[in-house]
Amino acid sequence: MFTPIVGTLGYVLSVDRQQVLLVHRTREGDQHAGKWNGLGGKLEPGEDIYTCLCRELREEAEIEVTSARLRGTISWPGFGAGGEDWFGFVFVVDAFTGTVPERNEDGPLAWHDLDALTDLPMWAGDRHWLPLVFADGPAFHGVMPYVDGSPASWSYTTVG
Repeated sequence: MFTPIVGTLGYVLSVDRQQVLLVHRTREGDQHAGKWNGLGGKLEPGEDIYTCLCRELREEAEIEVTSARLRGTISWPGFGAGGEDWFGFVFVVDAFTGTVPERNEDGPLAWHDLDALTDLPMWAGDRHWLPLVFADGPAFHGVMPYVDGSPASWSYTTVG
């Protein structure tokens, strides 16, 4: 039976839509340490996925989401530190209120140009699907199995 950890991943756009807010994960013992990543986290009991996104961005960036779009879903079998399976809902946040702090408990927060994301240290697999997140095309639904901390393959379909 497939029983993944369910989570959200949010990519907050700047007002001019040229930059995205990322966190540089630096917390000791963090599976993501050294990598830049979107913001998000695990779904809690009794939450819908949009409420989870809003709560996570409130906790991690001290902002209130006022507009967000679901861009896709990704199944990551074997992604977790102990080989756990993950299933993520990937959003673009188009508007928010609040002021983003310089850092959160995971590490520094910073705005990055969309056209320079591939220059950043990130999960190797992110380079495959991040272009779909910021494209004007339809939503995507993909699967990226991980083996020994690296993506083994990537496939997706689009809807819409």
